[in-house]
Amino acid sequence: MPVHSIYLLTAAVVSVLALVVLIARYKVNPFLALCLASFALALATRMPLHTIVPAFESGAGNTLGHIAIIVGLGTMLGKMMAESGGAERIAHTLVGVFGEKRIPWAMVLIGILVGLPVFFDVGFVLLVPIAYTVARRTRQSLIAVGLPMAAGLSVVHGLVPPHPAAMLAVAAFHADTGRTILYALIIGIPTAILAGPVYARWISPRITLDTDNPIAAQFLDQDLSHGLPGFGITLATILSPVFLMLCASWADAFSRPGSALNQSLRLLGSADVALLIGVVFAFITLGRMRGFSKETLLRWSNECLAPTAIIILLIGAGGGFGKILEASGVAAAIVDVAMHAHVPIILLAWSVAALVRLATGSATVAMTTSAGIIAPIALHLPGMHPELLAIATGAGSLVFSHVNDGGFWLVKEYLNLSVTDTFKTWSVCETIISIAGLLLSMAMSLIVR
Repeated sequence: MPVHSIYLLTAAVVSVLALVVLIARYKVNPFLALCLASFALALATRMPLHTIVPAFESGAGNTLGHIAIIVGLGTMLGKMMAESGGAERIAHTLVGVFGEKRIPWAMVLIGILVGLPVFFDVGFVLLVPIAYTVARRTRQSLIAVGLPMAAGLSVVHGLVPPHPAAMLAVAAFHADTGRTILYALIIGIPTAILAGPVYARWISPRITLDTDNPIAAQFLDQDLSHGLPGFGITLATILSPVFLMLCASWADAFSRPGSALNQSLRLLGSADVALLIGVVFAFITLGRMRGFSKETLLRWSNECLAPTAIIILLIGAGGGFGKILEASGVAAAIVDVAMHAHVPIILLAWSVAALVRLATGSATVAMTTSAGIIAPIALHLPGMHPELLAIATGAGSLVFSHVNDGGFWLVKEYLNLSVTDTFKTWSVCETIISIAGLLLSMAMSLIVR
């Protein structure tokens, strides 16, 4: 390996370790620590000085362009679910159907179902109020309830079409979409169970959560003098954005590509518009129709946004850090290492995606980048299973979420974890998904003909 590549990789590892030490040991504000680590890495890797700030701002801006609106609208919808008693109604129903002991299994199932048409971050902010309420009602750790939900969301985000990145991998490898979905579910369901309920049961007693969770408090402090809404209308409200996104995913099946109807379905099903419609729908179904005044709805929508400020800043700074890793050449050095390793093609696809994920923090970027690199090689190999290659690539793109991943900070702040505990819970959960997905893909490659 070239000396320069070794230096870049060493600098990246040191910067991540320094970041963790600053936050965990010296109690530096995570946002400031991310900014300091980003600029220190840029200087250490000798990036041209005039490119450092634009690169950091570009990474932060591109990340927030997607996340900030989702966090804001998703939090409003969650606040409506909580204050109206909708989250309480769903929690009550789940406990009644599954029983308290099987609640983690119910949460992973909900994560899988809701996550099928939506991105991880959208599904997370939609479902986290339910996790808060279920954890309080069953007196279980928020980790035991929230981690299985997050595992279900992550599995379908990374492995199962019609998610955009998964579809790009399917196209790159010339895989059959139907078979990919089938294989992904066969692999993804046991993977989600292992990383969700099974791992959460082991890790939750070993993590002590701070009882003061400001984000959970705003969802749990509710006025139920109006009674609880019906289960049907509550479920329809929370699933309305999911339904719109699902329609967008299948727009080409319902209408001619490029037609006005097709474009309308895609617009209504975009994450921002779907969540906006969901919030307005919630104001009507869970708000005005149940007797809450306009002033009350305004107060709720204003109150819920304040605690999201730190989340948005952290996610943006994480995106900036990831961009510095990319612009400094670290990401390219990682890919170069993987390409020169003599490994089976399915393991190579996973490895490239995993290394790009570690460098950039984005599962979508990792999946699309890896598919673009590996596909030209794989298409000329005999006995190649394109569907399993696409799934293995998706599994690699999920490995070890850390400080340059917006999802890391999303989980940390909503579950009120320390950075160290987020590594122990969420990062390990993602790694379990990634490795289990790889092993099951390799096992299936020996069976499928």
